[in-house]
Order: sequence, then C-alpha cells, then structure tokens
Amino acid sequence: MRVHRFLSFLVPLLAVGFIATAPQPAGAQPRARSAPEISSFQVDVTDQLAPGSDLSFTLEGTPRGHASVRLSGINKNIVLSEVERGVYEGSYTLNRRDRLGPQPTATATLRVRNVSKVVTQALAGGPPPVASQPPPPPAAPALAIERFTVVPVARIEPGAELRFAAVGTPGARAMLSIDGVVQNVPMQEVRPGRYEGAYTIRRNDNFPPSLNIVATLEGNGQTIRSRLNQALLVDARPPTVRNLAPQNNETVLGNPVSVSATFDDSGGVGVDPKSVKILIGGQDVTRNASITPQFLTWRGDLRPGAQSVEVTAADMAGNAVRQTWVFNVANPQTPPPAAMLPLQITSHANNAQVSGGTVEVRGRTAPDTKVDVQVHVIASLAGFIGINQPILTQTLRSDAGGNFAFSFKPQVSVPGARYESTITATKGDLRNETQLVLFQQR
Repeated sequence: MRVHRFLSFLVPLLAVGFIATAPQPAGAQPRARSAPEISSFQVDVTDQLAPGSDLSFTLEGTPRGHASVRLSGINKNIVLSEVERGVYEGSYTLNRRDRLGPQPTATATLRVRNVSKVVTQALAGGPPPVASQPPPPPAAPALAIERFTVVPVARIEPGAELRFAAVGTPGARAMLSIDGVVQNVPMQEVRPGRYEGAYTIRRNDNFPPSLNIVATLEGNGQTIRSRLNQALLVDARPPTVRNLAPQNNETVLGNPVSVSATFDDSGGVGVDPKSVKILIGGQDVTRNASITPQFLTWRGDLRPGAQSVEVTAADMAGNAVRQTWVFNVANPQTPPPAAMLPLQITSHANNAQVSGGTVEVRGRTAPDTKVDVQVHVIASLAGFIGINQPILTQTLRSDAGGNFAFSFKPQVSVPGARYESTITATKGDLRNETQLVLFQQR
C-alpha cells in the first residue's frame, strides 16, 4: 500500500521534469532577420560609354538602408543617397583611367540592419570597352611663331635689302607684310620651322611713321601673325638714363621718398625691363620698383643723410648703361630753410600716362611768382625715326594763392611718346626748379 502511494506521487513529478527539459519546438526559437527587397535598379547613360560620360543610378527597395553601386573593372564604391522613402539615387562620370571590361556591368547593393541584397545589371547598348576604343586621331598642332627678326641695316634708303626670318611651326605657308609699303611677300622654309624672306627698298617707297611689319603663318586651317619688335637700323648705341628724381645733390624733405628716372633709347628698340637693376644706399630694391621700357619708379622710406643711387640697364640689342647719382634726405626734425621757394606739381604724378588731346598741368608755388615752362616731346617711330622737339615755351605768374597752370597739345600723337616738362619758379633772389615727365598712352 505504501509502495503504491509512493509511485503515484513520483510519476507526476517525473512527468513535470520531462516536460520542462524537453526540446523546444522550432517555432519557439528567435525569428531570423529577412533580407531587404530591391524592386528595381536602373542605369541611365548620357551618351556612349566613353571618358566624360555620366552614369545615373536609381534603386528602389526597402527604405532606411545603405545603397551603393560598383562598376565592373572600376575599384570604386559609388554611394547612393535616399532621396525619398525607398528611392536611392547617385551618379558617376567616367574618366580616362577607367576600364569597364569587355562586358560592362553595374552591381547594386542594398544593406538594411547588416543584411544585404545584391543585384547586377548589364550596361546594355554600350560601346566596346573603353580600354579597347581606338585613340582619337591627334589634333593638328596649333600654329606658333616663336621669333620674328630682321637683320638691321645702316640706312633706310633705296636699294637697301631688309632680310627677315621667322621661326615657328614647320610645314606652313609664310609671308611678311610692311604696312603701306608691300603686302604678302613670300617667305621660304629653308629648314623645318625656319622661314626667310627679303625686301629691297624701292625709290618711291614711303615708310610711314607708325611702321608695322608682320609675319604670317597659314596651315591646318589656321592663321597666326607676329609683329616685328626690332629696329631696322643697326643699334650700336647704349640707352641713356635721364630725368633723375631726386636730382643729383638735391635735398628732399622727409619720407616717403620717390626715386624715378626715364630711359631714352632713340633709334633703338628700347630698354629690356628684365635687365634693369636698382641699388639705393647699396641695397637692391629692384623687386619693389615699377619698371617699364620707358621709366622706373621706387617709393619707400630712407634714413636721413646722403643716399646713393645706381641704375644699370641694357636695351634689346645688349647695349648696356650705368647711371649713378646722390641725393640727401633731410632729418624730419630739422626745419627747412626759410629762404626755400616752394614748388609743387599738383595735377600729375611723375611718369604718369596721359591720353591724347590737350594735357593740362597744374602746380603751386609762392603767390605772385614768375613761372617759366618748357615742354619737349621725345618719341621713336618705327625704330628708326626719332622726334625730339619743343612744343611749349611759356612764362606765367602764380595767382594770390600761389596756383598756376599751363597746357600743351602735340601736333602728332604718338603712343609711347615722352613729354618732358621743366618748370622753374623765380621770385626775387629765390629760385626753384622741378621736372615732370609724362607718357602718351599706348
């Protein structure tokens, strides 16, 4: 009886333990994550598959994922952006280093919660792979004239032969023209890229003041011209440095100080700005100066006392010049002499450019002062015709405020012409003089 009761108590307990330790059915395990969906993948090409072509990608699928595209043969991951819910877009431009392979494809990947879906699409309708495309035929080289020169002669006279040479692109048709004299004189290609031609001056030739000599190359449907920038006459004379400011032994009152000068290469082709070097007080200030073929200007602070200036330059023919002078910088704490007659130009800065027509110059000195003015024009025409003549000589008096003015108008306006004005103020025993240099605009 006791055994029966024990078994009846033990069986339910074993049954409960068996149920508790039995394997769980499959449906009771954690649910696996499902792969994202890609409903469509579209690739649009703006043109043939070639360098410079744009490819646009549109993928539609599960939203809030990360989409990207890879092109066959290109080791780049192209990221697509979700522009709206479940729609991803991106683009890529082919470059010359890209190689798509013989059968180009685009593979899109959509990843959502670390689960990815991949779809591949052939780029149908594309041309053969970029790598196998034959290179385009080379473009015809652009015409160029590197140099155009002339052998200078002693005189421009009937019977003198002007011999020209141009160096440029080989295999072209070459000609030279002298405006107002002769047009389209053939130049022969004596060796690849070098063309030579000559013209003998005739008795009735009239070389105009603004002489323009041009070489022309024609070929490959192109035309290019180059103007002669060289004197026709032999240039054996060095240029000169003129209109020094401050003048030699002049005293200037305080800083900043402006140092300037002009170049005169009458009969030559002008000063080479790259050859100019300026030393002030032994210091090289060339880099801080304004330099042209016509003038130089430097402005800065200098210590009181004597200052030396050295200017070296050379013209295009290699003729060199060296000019030195000395001026003094007054101590700003030392008052100027009471007997100094003031004289200042107020309308133009030295070495300024002026337009054609009448030029008006204004200045200031002591009241009721006699002012003498002289203006010269200096110009070089066509590299061998020079002009150096006075165009104004005038005496005037300043008004009660010390103001005065004068004007001039050259009969012939020549681009690059230099107008040198000397202005002298005199009152009793006092005298002061200054110079103003202006240039005609080119």
